[in-house]
Amino acid sequence: MILSVIKVFLPAAFAFFLGIVLTPVLTKYFYKYKMWKKSSRSSEELSMGEEFKKVHNEKGELSTPRVGGVIIWLTVLLTTVLFGVLPLFSDGALASKLAFFSRNQTLLPLFTLIAGSLLGLVDDLLQIMGKGAYAKDNIIYRKVKIITLSVIGLGVGWWFFAKLGMDSIHIPFGGDLYLGIFFIPVFIIVMLAVFSGSVIDGVDGLSGGVLGSIFLALTTIAFFNNQIDLAAFCAVVTGGILAFLWFNIPPARFYMGETGMLGLTVTVATVAFLTDSVLLLPIIAFPLVITSLSVIIQIISYKYFGGRRVFKVAPLHHHFEAIGWSKYKVTMRYWILGIVFAIIGMLLSLVS
Repeated sequence: MILSVIKVFLPAAFAFFLGIVLTPVLTKYFYKYKMWKKSSRSSEELSMGEEFKKVHNEKGELSTPRVGGVIIWLTVLLTTVLFGVLPLFSDGALASKLAFFSRNQTLLPLFTLIAGSLLGLVDDLLQIMGKGAYAKDNIIYRKVKIITLSVIGLGVGWWFFAKLGMDSIHIPFGGDLYLGIFFIPVFIIVMLAVFSGSVIDGVDGLSGGVLGSIFLALTTIAFFNNQIDLAAFCAVVTGGILAFLWFNIPPARFYMGETGMLGLTVTVATVAFLTDSVLLLPIIAFPLVITSLSVIIQIISYKYFGGRRVFKVAPLHHHFEAIGWSKYKVTMRYWILGIVFAIIGMLLSLVS
């Protein structure tokens, strides 16, 4: 048990400090090459209304690097590799124990994190360059994003079904639900649903704090499922997120961007299936859920109910800003809710 605890938390601590060391170097290049948007797509959406323009930090968006997620996935990748090769330089049992890369537990989430993050980086770079219809047209942007994510989900879902033999999902307090080949489309839907909450990356420190609590809950669930390698991986991701958050709290030195949000949200979905906690995701990832729902509700209300708006501004965190909450209050309260619901979801997973 002690060795397992060390295996989980030592790499996580290492990832945090590695991220802290890497960030100043990376930040230098973020600013040197002006890796921020050259124009704001959201400012072109007249349907957002005047309230959106009041709370939307367009000035910051057009002068703050948007590729901060590189810090997270690069830290995770380097930590995984370094602890993986550690046994090659030491004959001790501890060195072998600390290597947490394994085919059945961490290969798939590491792949989804890196693949999703690299695709997100391409997205960020296209927006940074600000050229072409993709960078300026929301409709094209959304269609390309949905198609790309669906392809990723198809590949990962197939791997779950064909290689790992997973064809059912666990229903808390109710056993397993057999899906057969339909496991693949269910995975795609869940992955798209989790990613839809990525619009939470709109206030300094918000996305990092929320995702940190989600991955910490998944770490605990994996640990008590005796998936120690997976728990170590999730803990390392948490360490990378905390290193990012150290520099992302107001005033943010950079934003997470798609290279962070795409990779992390796809990985959340992957880990949830690996730990049989997918139906608890609405609780574990509650801030992402309410953020996504607020946008859906606002769009439906505006389009089908005569231009009416349920919220002053969507996503929900901007609504709170519009009614007078400071960015600090919004961020702190989201963090609190994220921690509370992550704990509730974690406990339900352990007792079900």
